[in-house]
Amino acid sequence: MRPRVLVPADPRLPRGAPVDTEAVVVGGGVAGISAAVVLAERGVAVTLLEAAPTLGGRLGAWPHTLPDGTEQVVEHGFHAFFRHYYTWRSVLRRIDPQLGFLRPVGGYPVISREWPPEDLTGLPGAPPLNLLALFARSPSLGLGDLLRSDQALAAQLLAYDRARTAAAFDAVPAGEFLAALGMSDRAQAMLFEAFARSFFADPGALSAAELIAMFHYYFLGNREGIGFDAPDTDHLTCIWAPLRAYLEKHDAQVRTGTAARSITPVDGHRWRVEPSEGPPLETRHLVLAADPGALRDLVAASPAAAAVAPRLAAQAAALSIAPPFAVARLWLDRDVAPQRATFNAVSREPTLDSVTVYSRLERPSAEWAARTGGSVVELHSYACDAPDVDTATARMRAELAALWPETAAAGVVHLQQRMEATAPTFPPGSAGTRPGVTSDARGVRLAGDFVATPLLTGLMERAAVTGVLAANDVLAEVGAGPEEIRGVPQRGLLAGLLPARASHR
Repeated sequence: MRPRVLVPADPRLPRGAPVDTEAVVVGGGVAGISAAVVLAERGVAVTLLEAAPTLGGRLGAWPHTLPDGTEQVVEHGFHAFFRHYYTWRSVLRRIDPQLGFLRPVGGYPVISREWPPEDLTGLPGAPPLNLLALFARSPSLGLGDLLRSDQALAAQLLAYDRARTAAAFDAVPAGEFLAALGMSDRAQAMLFEAFARSFFADPGALSAAELIAMFHYYFLGNREGIGFDAPDTDHLTCIWAPLRAYLEKHDAQVRTGTAARSITPVDGHRWRVEPSEGPPLETRHLVLAADPGALRDLVAASPAAAAVAPRLAAQAAALSIAPPFAVARLWLDRDVAPQRATFNAVSREPTLDSVTVYSRLERPSAEWAARTGGSVVELHSYACDAPDVDTATARMRAELAALWPETAAAGVVHLQQRMEATAPTFPPGSAGTRPGVTSDARGVRLAGDFVATPLLTGLMERAAVTGVLAANDVLAEVGAGPEEIRGVPQRGLLAGLLPARASHR
């Protein structure tokens, strides 16, 4: 269960790039920053373009002034920094070697109107001990569930193998797979469905192969378990401002508020990038680390690039975008009940998927709450079907009141809400359709949490890993050694011992 070195460094090769090496990185989220950090450290002259006013992508943060004049920083929504995010944490260690700004969040309860909370933390790290411990202590899983389940199908959760799992289960909706397990409705709701929805999709719209892969990655395949940390202050202060300063210290040009409008191949295997501000840029090494929708639009606006790279053009056009996610942060005039956990996954509510008590998570919110006697609560809907953000917020507030009755009468001192569709999704039948880090566009690399990679990763870590892989490809072309990448065991405990079932009941 120890972390594996998936991409080793090569001490035989020089670490630094040749002095005339330059690169353009489009996108300043986790993927683009990870690529830019590695390249800039190696002496590459990096220009990073980010369309938003601030860095971070879906982890981004920006200043916000409350009605009482208090300066706060708000984000796109709560993100868990899992302890097996080895690559992303390595990037963050550039600005804080001890990761002192990360703090354990504590429990990870799944809450519901129907059943008592189910906490997924504190289990042994190694399979099958973690599964046995879950059965032993879980109120949702009992011996009857185990006896009633399709045990051969359930064993596939322990038998993850990239090629075999995709061949057998990619076409199967995750909801259908979960129903076929034969677990009780309570077990499905509290343990599996809430986990599935955290990937920005309803279980019926998510590939069962992706669910099995993520179950291995987050639960069965790493010694860190499902516990996670979170920053003790806002993301702008502890992550994005320091990373920008780090890049600029290494002579990178960071241009926020500047989008890439199109890319065009030019002579000498180079690329011209048309930014929204300033003159065109030319580079031999281009990393596209925009979100999937922005990448699709960029390639569609670049007919000359599509002509020389038809495979990239087709893959970009076919990218699947998840339904919108909605985030509402509420500054309330009173505190929530003291027994409420800091972070809570929510099961079986029509809209609400998670609740985070920010005034128990980060210093600026805690200081506001201490001064006013209120609290700061964030509500998140991962695959939201509301027609607009106001409706989404109203629905989430009503569902929160049913779960936490003390919030029903709470006054909202201030509200900050957001709804957007920028996350990827992995629907049934999508394996093999997504672009990889390299493509048929020579000199163009892709990075992001939607990019296919031979290394098993998820969410923020997938973004970071693809960013480093993109940087490594640039370094390989110029004769420099790769950045090491570590990760979890890439196959399940029973992989190779069980046949991957091509059917299910």
